[in-house]
Amino acid sequence: MARRRKQTFPPPRNAPPPPPRPGAGPEPYVRPTVATMNAEAARGQKDLAVGARVRIIGTGLYAGEEAVIESLAGGVIPSAFVRTDDGRSRRVRAIDVERLPARD
Repeated sequence: MARRRKQTFPPPRNAPPPPPRPGAGPEPYVRPTVATMNAEAARGQKDLAVGARVRIIGTGLYAGEEAVIESLAGGVIPSAFVRTDDGRSRRVRAIDVERLPARD
């Protein structure tokens, strides 16, 4: 003979609500997959020009390498298309480059 499973019932409608989870405070929950935006990036840098030598700062592809600006793009977040001394290129936010003195 097969054993019968214990029957479960939903909680009554007039039951008190369960206590809040420990650590769950009034602060809003931020999903870990949501990207954060640096508001300072919208300002960009005003002293950049095509042909200027720069160093890519911050993190990411080619960080720390020296490069030359090939084009500049305005918009909500200004960016520059740069070509590194090794010949590789990428688009980088204008706030993520620092100007270098020109070579003689």
